[in-house]
Amino acid sequence: MAGPPRGYFKALVFLLPAFTFITIFVIAPSIATVYLSLNVDGHISLEKYAEVVSERSPDKALIMITSRPESPPWGALIHNIIWMALHIPLVTFLGLFLAYLLKYTFGSSIVKTIVFIGMVIPMVVGGLIVRFMFDEYVGVVPLVFKVLGVDFLAKTWTNYPQLSLLSLILGSVWLWTGFSLTVYSAALGSIPSSFIEAARIDGAGHWHIFWKIVFPLVRPATIIVVVMTMLWDLKIFDIVYVATLGGPGGSSNVLALVMYQYMARALDYQAASAVAVILTLLTLPPGIWLALRLRRGG
Repeated sequence: MAGPPRGYFKALVFLLPAFTFITIFVIAPSIATVYLSLNVDGHISLEKYAEVVSERSPDKALIMITSRPESPPWGALIHNIIWMALHIPLVTFLGLFLAYLLKYTFGSSIVKTIVFIGMVIPMVVGGLIVRFMFDEYVGVVPLVFKVLGVDFLAKTWTNYPQLSLLSLILGSVWLWTGFSLTVYSAALGSIPSSFIEAARIDGAGHWHIFWKIVFPLVRPATIIVVVMTMLWDLKIFDIVYVATLGGPGGSSNVLALVMYQYMARALDYQAASAVAVILTLLTLPPGIWLALRLRRGG
């Protein structure tokens, strides 16, 4: 009977610290969280999941049906979905467009550094900046609309349910575009210049080159940007906490903030664990899909 492969035990020794770290700080807490969410008076039950899903309080509701469906609050889960629906296309397009534009622009490194500042600063500071960006008296966004004569937008966006969530989403575009720009800049650097030169010789314009050559070749980078942005949007917390605390009236609430409300304010750790499990179940599929795509080479 053949023994273990040569070097098997040596590799195991090197991997043991990593496995130990992951077990203590990832696997064990995850199992404990699932158990806590299911343990109701010593019995396994889905009671807490039903409770958090059916919650109708504006600061804790996952899905909220109101008498005014045309404006928030719609519930934290719906708000996260809206965040992804707006944020992902904007960040993806802006990152690719800026990376392509700056590739042929003098001084592009300076512009890239300025754009990347949003990724470097702590997200708590980013939340404060977003809050002041949309302030009626000191914010640049209301000032622009005031100059343009659009009075209903020349006010503090975070004070109004109709604008609060939108202000956070637009602010997060600035904070996350640096990531998209960096990924696409690296992807564009790997495209052979001969492809672009051949297209120009054939008479192709910049727009045709962008859509027919550049965009298909950076598809692996697009997958990374879309999935990573989706994961970031699902677990967004600090920006919302600092800028609006989910208000006004729960109109900008998100899943991670609901989990915080249950844990730190209501001291209902079982409900907080249930929300944490729901959030994990939402983030696992895109994460696993991305890992499999990258393993197959995009």
